[in-house]
This record gives sequence, C-alpha cells and structure tokens, in this order.
Amino acid sequence: MQKERVIIIGSGPAGLTAALYTARAQMDPLVIVGPQMGGQVAITHEVENYPGFVDGISGPDLIDVMSKQAERFGTRYAYEEVVEVDFTSGSPFTVKTHQNVYSADVVIVTAGASPRKLGVPGEDMLTGQGVSYCGTCDGFFFRGKDIVVIGGGDSALEEGIFLTRFANKVEIIHRRDELRGGATLQKRAFNNDKISFIWDTVVTEIRGDGMVNEVVLENVKTGEQTVHPTEGIFIFIGHYPNSNFLVDQLEMDEEGYVLTDELMRTSVPGVFAAGEIQDPIYRQVATSVGQGTAAAMQAEKWLSEHESELLEAVTAD
Repeated sequence: MQKERVIIIGSGPAGLTAALYTARAQMDPLVIVGPQMGGQVAITHEVENYPGFVDGISGPDLIDVMSKQAERFGTRYAYEEVVEVDFTSGSPFTVKTHQNVYSADVVIVTAGASPRKLGVPGEDMLTGQGVSYCGTCDGFFFRGKDIVVIGGGDSALEEGIFLTRFANKVEIIHRRDELRGGATLQKRAFNNDKISFIWDTVVTEIRGDGMVNEVVLENVKTGEQTVHPTEGIFIFIGHYPNSNFLVDQLEMDEEGYVLTDELMRTSVPGVFAAGEIQDPIYRQVATSVGQGTAAAMQAEKWLSEHESELLEAVTAD
C-alpha cells in the first residue's frame, strides 16, 4: 500500500487548484487524475468567463496551464481511476484504483460530474456513430452535415454555436418554448444564420443503420410525433455527479451530490470535497477554483491539527 499525506481524487479546476495550494504548503499531494485530465473543462472549446483571460482561453489550454502550475510546486499525477474508497475507519483513508491501493491522511474529492443521457432507444447503440456529448471532441467529423442539438442551457448554446463551424445546419431542440441559457449566448445563437430552433419538443428515439440518420420527435404540448432526418445528434441536458464510488462512504443528497459545509468538509473528518461533485448550483470554473482553494486550506489546517495523533498511529503500527 502506497502511503500519501494528501490524495486529491479528480483533476478538474477544483482538483488542480487544491493541488496547487497543498503543494505550495509542502503537503506533497498526489492527484489521481481519473478518466481524463481536466474533466469536463478539457473538452470545452472556449472558456470566456474565467477572470484573467481577456480573449478567452480554450478548455484544454486552461487545464494545461493549471496542471503545470501545480506540478511546478511538487504535485504528482497518477493516471488512474478510483474505483473504491474506505472512509468509514477514519484517517488514514484507503483509496483503490484498478492498478494500486493507496493510504492517505487527508483526501480531497473533486471527481466532478458526467453528461446525462436521454435514455431513449438507439442512444447507446449509436453513441460514437452520430450520437455525441462533446461538440469540441467530435464536431470535425460532421463537416457539411445537418445535425441536431438537444438542450436549452448554456452548454447546448455554446456547443451549438461552436458546431456551426463544421455543420451545414444546426437545429436546437428544446422541451420548452424559451431557452435557459445566458442572454449573451442566446443573442449569439439567434443571430447565427446556421442555427434554428424546434420548441416544445423531445426526442423519443434515435435511429440509424450503423450511423444516425433520423430521430423521432414528440411535441410535449400536442403529443404529435414526427420522424426528423438528421446526420448527427449532440446531447447537452445536464450532468450527474461522479459519486458512485462514494456510496455508503459520505453523506450525499438524493441526486448523489456530496454534502459539504461552508468549509468544504464532508460528513467524514479529514475528507473534503470541492467542485461539481458537491455543487449542483453554480458549476462554473471560477466557483470550482474557489471551492478547491477552500478545501485545500481546510485540509492543511486539519492535517496540522491532527499531525501528532497520525504520527502516533504510524508508530504504533
């Protein structure tokens, strides 16, 4: 079992900020990266609302800068994914990945969230064959094609606007008759000649023979169903917390978000959480950075207060 002072689970903005602060405090943090360095931000085309970047910055570039900055002060990265933890016995805590088993005096959970699926027939079968959850990742493959985007929030509008760089036509399908996205994004979308809208409508089935070629639409007010041709479908209907490995380990709400207090403390002393794993409301890079900062500072304080008893436990072993 590999012994660590601080383990940070997840490598999004919250995790990398927590790594920066704990590294500068000489805590020698280990970040267990997860499925992808940077999480959701790493597949975001452009971040325009994070302070300090007048012209915006791409998600991958932002993560690259943040990870290198944390590494400069001694942060280490394990390109693994956590599958199980044991927090119930108290510190030191056990963290298991597919490859290794770790022991940590303090843990900061920043595992983030993942995109929600529609849950309709054909979605899983055609994922990667015309069904996508990332415009930045897959937009290039839809050059000159007619596609649909599902959703009405910021993500749907941002990605829909980005996809007009490649697609011939982008139709945004929303279950309501007005958008939820920010005013600036709405204006940009409405003013884009390649974007049109289908209101009060949901997708009930995705069809295709090897590749997506049509979707079944249902008007939520009239119940009328129509078959709508399309060469691709991009789904942006929200996220769910990546907290399955924390069941029965930390207190969570009914949706699976980790419960924390104002000091980023979870229900287990010595375990902290930050970012989208505990934030279903704001879900911004800036707020995640702030939460990661708070979690790191509180983790440092907690470790300092319990250093002697942790040392005694090690000596006894």
